[in-house]
Amino acid sequence: MRIGMILDKSFPPDPRVENEARVLRDAGHELFLFCLDYRGVTSKESYEGIEVRRYGSSSFEYRMSALAYTIPVYSAMLKGRIRRFLTENQIDAIHVHDMVIADAVIKANASLKLPMILDLHENRPEIMAHYPHLHKFPGKYLVSIKKWKKKEALFVHAYDRTIVVTEQARKELCERTGVSESKVIVMPNTVRPEFFSDAVVNDSISRKFSDHFCLLYLGDTGIRRGLLTAIEGVELMRNRIPEAMLVIVGANSTDAVLRDRVKQLGLEDHVSFEGWQKEDFFPSYLAGADICISPLYKNLHHDTTLANKLFQYMGFSKPILASDVTAQADILQRSGSGLTHRAEDAGDFAEKCLELYENATLRNQMGARGKRFVEEEFNLTRVGRSLVNCYSNLNAETVK
Repeated sequence: MRIGMILDKSFPPDPRVENEARVLRDAGHELFLFCLDYRGVTSKESYEGIEVRRYGSSSFEYRMSALAYTIPVYSAMLKGRIRRFLTENQIDAIHVHDMVIADAVIKANASLKLPMILDLHENRPEIMAHYPHLHKFPGKYLVSIKKWKKKEALFVHAYDRTIVVTEQARKELCERTGVSESKVIVMPNTVRPEFFSDAVVNDSISRKFSDHFCLLYLGDTGIRRGLLTAIEGVELMRNRIPEAMLVIVGANSTDAVLRDRVKQLGLEDHVSFEGWQKEDFFPSYLAGADICISPLYKNLHHDTTLANKLFQYMGFSKPILASDVTAQADILQRSGSGLTHRAEDAGDFAEKCLELYENATLRNQMGARGKRFVEEEFNLTRVGRSLVNCYSNLNAETVK
């Protein structure tokens, strides 16, 4: 089957797109990817077995994507390019990555009537409610979360199948929209084995905090990610762990809030803001970490999704300290790879961190369990079976 993946941004990178493409390619399918180039350049290339087709776009078009379900301009702008992509590459089935571009695909496919799969990387309407720019002018008045939720409900009924990232997301989507459970497939995120097996470690980075007890955080640093909890937790335990160092690898527009809190608490010698780094440098930071953290705030989105960082942590045999949001608490329990603390509870964060600090044997055991989990149970081949079966069933239905 010639599968046409539709992505509403530039590529690469996108770990989920790459992982799913690899799974489907290994199952014998041909993969074509529609994506955008905001430099306005149209081009094509082969990338790791994916035939990438880039279509020129613009900053204006990017801005209009945020208003996709407020003003119906975005879909109208893209549908012609999407239809051309589908016909020129003789696509048999369409795989749409996330809901921003879902309406444009429906319009482009109106006469072609190809089977369509919607891949929801996250609960987009729910997480939009936490975007800072949607709480102030003009976003507060231009973007309606209710409209996005209504659109999502329409899409999951209009598409032949919907893919979500966790069982929790599947349950929530079916209950909220009334879509049949048989139409919703779970394809979890995980990490490619090459991330840890082929990693190149930069000694100057991995040894940078060798004199400290290093708590590492990787990824987006928005407030909802819970780093204020971690910062306040470090303040509570710094007398018992004077060598504690919270290392934050990532960035967000709200970082000034984190830096101000560090200054208020006098933690400049205990928190290091490393800023945004290329993923190539993640293994170097991971190699030098003692504990890896994911202190997410509790909300519906976090309860039903899993961050890639958890599996990156596991791949490097690192014990995890994570908040008790539903999905990540479940994966830590299944894997035995770490401890959970109550979300937004700095005191509990500090106590669990002390428990790990004082028990090196426990840290090593949890790290080993996590590594075994991503190698043997949560590897790409195993978690990808549902995706392969989805397309096999879709093909059988099409043939009929």
